[in-house]
Amino acid sequence: MSQVPSNQGKLISFGVMAFFALVVLLTLSGSIFKTIQPGENAILFKRFGGGLDTKNIKGQGFHVIAPWNRLITYDTRTKEAFEKMSVLSKNGLTIDVELSYRYQPIINSIGLLHEEIGPNFLEVIVKPEIRSATREVIGKYLPEELYSTKREAIQSEILDRTKLNVEKKHLILDQVLIREVALPASLKVAIEKKLEEEQLSFQFEFKLDRERKEAERKIIEANAKAEANRILNASLTDNILRDKGIEATLELAKSPNSKVVVVGGAEGGLPLILGN
Repeated sequence: MSQVPSNQGKLISFGVMAFFALVVLLTLSGSIFKTIQPGENAILFKRFGGGLDTKNIKGQGFHVIAPWNRLITYDTRTKEAFEKMSVLSKNGLTIDVELSYRYQPIINSIGLLHEEIGPNFLEVIVKPEIRSATREVIGKYLPEELYSTKREAIQSEILDRTKLNVEKKHLILDQVLIREVALPASLKVAIEKKLEEEQLSFQFEFKLDRERKEAERKIIEANAKAEANRILNASLTDNILRDKGIEATLELAKSPNSKVVVVGGAEGGLPLILGN
């Protein structure tokens, strides 16, 4: 009779322990079960196991970790940022420029990125590098070059200078674009007038070049005709002309039409055949 209460006591104890285990599991579930979203990667900080694991990069999906460890997530998608700044040109004039640029962490290096810089890498690394390269590059050009002819070259140079520096910090710089250039009004008018004059000069030079080539073509054509006439005149001897006349007379004589043949003429002349 005493066996039944003993079994019930064990069941009650097991139920209490299971309940507390469930409560603990639910309490710690946020620390144990982690989901990494698309476009994200993560690194693990092992509190009792050597600290930050910079080599094992975790991809998107469901992950189970020990509750005393911490999963650090980074958004590794490409992002776009904008920068407005005032810079000095080669001749010392102040130019306001607006840039846009695309950047992202190097996925396989987010552990080192977190260890050396942290998640605020845009403000700490990318922006200062962009500003420094922009001032250095634009300082070598005149305002009119930035405004018109050299814009793409300046963009490429800023990108190349910044890209090398940010890659050393485990980041990728994809593109740099000059979105807007603001010049003093008087300088802008002067540049636009100069560009218009250059365009007119280019059109005039193009027209002159076209007419020059046409004149050269006519000269070449005239010389060719003169040379052809010279060769023809040199080849037309009296005997050749007489032979051609005989051939023509014979062909005419074969015609079925009635004819009148006049024989005579100057020395070496040909018969004259007159039709109806």
